[in-house]
Formats: sequence, C-alpha cells, structure tokens
Amino acid sequence: MNKEELDQVVRLHQQWLNGVADGKRADLSGADLSGANLRGAVLTNANLRGANLRGADLWSANLRGAVLWGADLSGADLRDAKLSNANLRDANLSNVDLRYVDLSRADLSGDDLSDVDLRGADLRYAVLRDANLSNANLRDANLSNANLRDANLSNVDLRFANLSNADLSNTDLRDADLRRADLSGTDLSNADLSGADLWGADLSNANLRGTDSEQTK
Repeated sequence: MNKEELDQVVRLHQQWLNGVADGKRADLSGADLSGANLRGAVLTNANLRGANLRGADLWSANLRGAVLWGADLSGADLRDAKLSNANLRDANLSNVDLRYVDLSRADLSGDDLSDVDLRGADLRYAVLRDANLSNANLRDANLSNANLRDANLSNVDLRFANLSNADLSNTDLRDADLRRADLSGTDLSNADLSGADLWGADLSNANLRGTDSEQTK
C-alpha cells in the first residue's frame, strides 16, 4: 500500500469516527505497512489484524480498541501510543519500546514479551494470560487487576510495580525482582516464587496458598 492510499484510508476512518456519511472504518487487515509513517494517526477501532507493521512509526498513534491480532509490530515505534482495549493476541512485539504506553484492558494473551521494556506502562485490567514476560522490565508499571494467570515472569523486574488485585496464580516468578511492589489482594496461589526478591513488598490480603515463601530472598 502506497502513502497516498494509506492516507486516504486514515482520512476516511477519521470521518467514520466523526459520523460523517462518506466515512469508512479502516480495514487494513493483512496490509503491508512495514516502515509506514503513522505518527499521530487516529486508528481507533481500526482492523489491523495480521498487518505487517514492522518498523512502522506509530509514535503517539491512537490505536484504542484496534484489532491487531497476529500483527507484526517488531521494531515499530510505539512510544506514547494509546493501545487501551486493543486486541494484541499473537502479535509480534519483539524489539518494541513500550515504556509508559497505555495498554489498559488490552488483550496480550499468549504474547512473547520477553526482554521487552514496559517500564511505567499502564496495564490495568490487561489480559496477559500465558504471556512470556521473562526478563521484561516492568518497573513502576501499573498491573492492578491484570490477568497474568499461567504467565512466565521469571527474572522480571517488577520493582515498585502496582500488582494489586491482579491474578498471578500458577505464574512463574522465579528470581523476579518484586522489591517494593504492591501485591495487596493479589492471587499468588501456586505461583513459583523461588529466588524472588520480595523485600518491602506489600503482601497484605494476598493469596499465597501453594507458594513456597521459604524460597524467597
């Protein structure tokens, strides 16, 4: 898809969002948008399923509620992007900088987020079930009420993160850094916390059934 065609799709989508009669919801499913300039684009609720967005410039793009299922976002610039309520299942997010990105209520089920920088990201109510977050940086991230059941969080940095009321049952938290994390009300039942550093963490009202607290630092 060339630049003129893409600009037309984005323009018609904006009209659709504004209720203009000639507007049309953006359907970019499967489109090759590698390296595309979508900086600041408004693509709320757009269909980008399976799209190739490798290396695309999505800085400050509004992708709230967008369908990005299976999309290739590797190397894309998503700084300051808005991805709340977006469907990112099976998306390729390798080499993506997600610091301070709004991912609240986003669906990231089963995604490979290993080594991804998510510092300060807003992940409230996000679905990260079965996701691989090993070695990810989630320092200062807000994961309150997030679903992380069966996720791999081994060796992850969760210092000062907010995990209150999150579901971390059956989660692999081996060697995780949870210093000063807010784990109040969190379900940690059957989580593997061996080697995890919980110094100063708030575990009030947390469910620790089935965990081996003696293995934590």
